[in-house]
Amino acid sequence: MSSAARRIGIAALGVALGALAGCGPAPAPPPMAMMAPAVAGHPAATTFTELPGAPQDPDPGAETDGVVLRVAEDLTVHDAPAGEVFSTLPATQLDNPTWVPVIDQRGDWAQVMLPSRPNGSVGWIRASGLQAARSPYVVDVDVDARRMVVRRDGAPIGEWVVGVGGPASPTPRGRTYIMASIEETVTTFSPIILPLGTHSETFNSYGGGPGTVALHGWPDPAVFGQDSSDGCVRVPADAMELLTTLPLGTVVLLR
Repeated sequence: MSSAARRIGIAALGVALGALAGCGPAPAPPPMAMMAPAVAGHPAATTFTELPGAPQDPDPGAETDGVVLRVAEDLTVHDAPAGEVFSTLPATQLDNPTWVPVIDQRGDWAQVMLPSRPNGSVGWIRASGLQAARSPYVVDVDVDARRMVVRRDGAPIGEWVVGVGGPASPTPRGRTYIMASIEETVTTFSPIILPLGTHSETFNSYGGGPGTVALHGWPDPAVFGQDSSDGCVRVPADAMELLTTLPLGTVVLLR
């Protein structure tokens, strides 16, 4: 699960990046082709969908052991091990391969984070036969202090002052993960954007997109240490250089 293999920029998605990031211009809504269709009568778990029947994360402030699973083909998502199906998890998210963090495991079943609304949605998938890897990294954002720490195997490897959501559009709290990595081709506020598996709880949409919160850079350093974004986390350039090397599925704690 090398970072080089997971960090391919997707120029075709550039038109939608402003809408996805939620903190920059939004020239157009995302193309319908990006919205994964329902499979077998169940909605697909993507950043564009809402899963009202999804269980909620039982411990949204906790770290994980770093295990992530590669979903190479569409899988059914259950509300409990061998329980009712309420969704499907597609093999790609925003044209990136789907890697999801494991938060619990019971036999062949793994409970994983999902990228859909409502925030904190989780579900159970069969883990047998899936490629597993471990991300040693955790991205820990203290929203109130406006500080971000990246840790590898528990040890800090970088700390920065960052920008977060404003009072009317706060950065959502809880644990989430790096869902995709996208090369920006329309606006210039961040060469790479890292959409997370969480959404604004104030806005249903950013410029026609689904209100996906992201980690991304910003050209004006005055925003760092401020609460002025629409919910995204704005980070300095050297922080972004590190973040773009982290594997997909890496856990992000928004505290």
